[in-house]
Amino acid sequence: MSVLVGKKAPVFSSKAVVNGNEIVENFSLEQFVGDKYVVFFFYPADFTFVCPTELIAFQDKAAEFEKRNTVLIGASTDSEFSHWKWLQTPQNQGGIQGVNYPLVADHALGISKAYDVLAGWEEYDEEGNESFVGEPQAYRGLFLIDKQGIVRHQVVNDMPLGRSVDEVLRMIDSLQFTEEYGEVCPANWKKGDKALKATQEGIAAYLSEKA
Repeated sequence: MSVLVGKKAPVFSSKAVVNGNEIVENFSLEQFVGDKYVVFFFYPADFTFVCPTELIAFQDKAAEFEKRNTVLIGASTDSEFSHWKWLQTPQNQGGIQGVNYPLVADHALGISKAYDVLAGWEEYDEEGNESFVGEPQAYRGLFLIDKQGIVRHQVVNDMPLGRSVDEVLRMIDSLQFTEEYGEVCPANWKKGDKALKATQEGIAAYLSEKA
C-alpha cells in the first residue's frame, strides 16, 4: 500500500456526476488547489449495502464540511451512468437520492490504481496475455488534501468496514488548527481542546495538566 501523505495528490481527469444529476466530462481535483481542502474518498460499488450508509452520512454532515472550507468527493469503479442512476434512486429503495457532492467514475480503474486502493491486480501469462485477478473495486480509501494539493491524511478500510464521518471532521479540524497556530494535536484532540508546542517543555506541560 502506497503512503501518499506528504506527497502531491495524484492528478486525474474523469467523468463525474455533480449536483446529484449532472454528468460532466473532465472532473479534476486541480480545480480546488489554492482555494479548498478536499476529502476524496473511495467506496467499493454503487447499489451495495455499506456504501449508501457512508455516502448518506457524509451528505448529512455536508454543512460541517462546508464550514471548514472543505469539499467532499466520492469515487468508485462504477460508470458515470451507474452513479447517475443510484443518485436518482430513493433512499428507501437502496439509493442515495439527496446526495449532491460529486461522484467520480473510475470505470477504467486508473484513479484507484493511482491512489493504490484497488482490490485486485493484473497478471500476465506466458504468452503475455493480461488478466485481472480479484475484484475490480476500490477499498474504502480516504484522503484529506490541503489547499496546496498535498495529501495530509489517509486511511484505508477493507470493504465491510464503514468509516466515521466525525473522525474525518476531527482530522480536518486538527490540520487547520496546526496550520493556523503552529502547534501540534495530541491523541484524541478535538476542536476546543488544548494543543501543545512541539518541544520537550511543551509535552511536559501538557502531560502535567492531564495528570
